[in-house]
Amino acid sequence: MSERLKQGRRFAKRSLAVNGALAMVKLAAGIVGNSYALIADAVESLGDIFSSSVIWGGLVIASKPADHNHPYGHGKAEPLAALTVALLLIAAGVGIAIEAIAHIRSPQSTPALFTLPVLIGVIVVKEWMYRYGARTADQIDSAAIKADAWHHRSDALTSLAAVIGVSIAVIGGEGYEAADGWAALAACLVIMANGLHFVRTAVIELMDTVPEADAADAIASIALGVDGALDVEKVLIRKMGPSYYVDLHLEVDPDLTVHDAHAIAHAVKDEIMAARAGVADVLVHVEPHEPADS
Repeated sequence: MSERLKQGRRFAKRSLAVNGALAMVKLAAGIVGNSYALIADAVESLGDIFSSSVIWGGLVIASKPADHNHPYGHGKAEPLAALTVALLLIAAGVGIAIEAIAHIRSPQSTPALFTLPVLIGVIVVKEWMYRYGARTADQIDSAAIKADAWHHRSDALTSLAAVIGVSIAVIGGEGYEAADGWAALAACLVIMANGLHFVRTAVIELMDTVPEADAADAIASIALGVDGALDVEKVLIRKMGPSYYVDLHLEVDPDLTVHDAHAIAHAVKDEIMAARAGVADVLVHVEPHEPADS
């Protein structure tokens, strides 16, 4: 599990570096090139530095081992970080929408042509960061990294909208100055929709919702494959960061000694943890088996 968290922290560090560098480039190009879209994009990237810091902090806390006050570890720090970033994503979408409307209502001068290659470069870098982050999130099963990856894609979308808007403004000339504002407004709808999606994902994990519909059945099946396991009454699963904790009620022969029943319970735990890589611990509660016809 430590290697998974290392991967997540590595992505968060690179995300910080990329956001910092791009913010400076976009701000300078926007001021010199008279591009509102680039300046707004630069301000959003400065906000992204904060969101990447939140992800970094969440992963650092999540990697701490269990202690007396946190017997299940600190994994919930990860969905909390994801929720924070998702809310920032929505806030960024709302903020850009407000500025875009203001830009549409008040005439602006046409941006310089050289701002286009800057924006195209930003799109390429941000899309690459999204793909890298999405791949890392899938590998370590991290909602926080997935939310941060989508933050990169939202930047790529706003930059793409800016490219379309600047292109129309440059080609169309007088009367088309507000084109990038309309394009940015359309991109905001996508950004806010994805922010709401990640709020839902983070809340589901914080509320200990069952991670997968068929996970309980799969774990029960593994348990029943152990010699001496007669039935499984219930399986409860909770997600803590990249880890899963399982509570399982196992039925065994009521005539077994405590020692033998304990051995079966341990065998069940070992089998589940060997078969399911993400499971950090299994608590097996042993009960006497009552045949259905009794």
